[in-house]
Amino acid sequence: MSNRREFEIAFVGLKPGIHVFEYRIEDKFFTEYGEQDFQDCQANVKLTLEKNNGFMLLKFDVDGTLEVNCDRCGNPLKMQLWDEFNIVVKMVEDPEVMNDQEEDPDVYYISHSASHLYVADWIYEFINLSLPMQKMCPEDEVGGPRCNPEVLAKLKQMENEAEQTTNPIWKGLEKFKDTEKKN
Repeated sequence: MSNRREFEIAFVGLKPGIHVFEYRIEDKFFTEYGEQDFQDCQANVKLTLEKNNGFMLLKFDVDGTLEVNCDRCGNPLKMQLWDEFNIVVKMVEDPEVMNDQEEDPDVYYISHSASHLYVADWIYEFINLSLPMQKMCPEDEVGGPRCNPEVLAKLKQMENEAEQTTNPIWKGLEKFKDTEKKN
């Protein structure tokens, strides 16, 4: 990334205790990661780093908004981001082996000789994890002024057609259904 240094924390020079870093994340941040399912990202990430001897506790607070397309009607939909994520970073002799063996995704290992911690990949991951799996207009707004009426009408038409046509795959299975009732 061209702004890689912005997301590197030189923790060696930090005194033990709590340190706070704040990041403003916009669409340009995601260019290195490829195309996203959202646009117009206006996120604030507050990273609280607690440095201890041999390990660090990282707490990411994600807040802000971004725009997605509704899974139902396809219209733009503004989503609120709000989530917290915690990571424990431990300093060890062989971090590659330890990271491969670690089953807990909230534990990460770095070398004793490391001096910087790169947090951009975590920020990217946590913003994506802050999005719900289904991105739809609220139920009370379905069919409302923000929904695409053409798409909703087509969905209703397809639903009606699916109910009217029976799939020939299931035709032969009906005889087993009757047999089961007799037993």
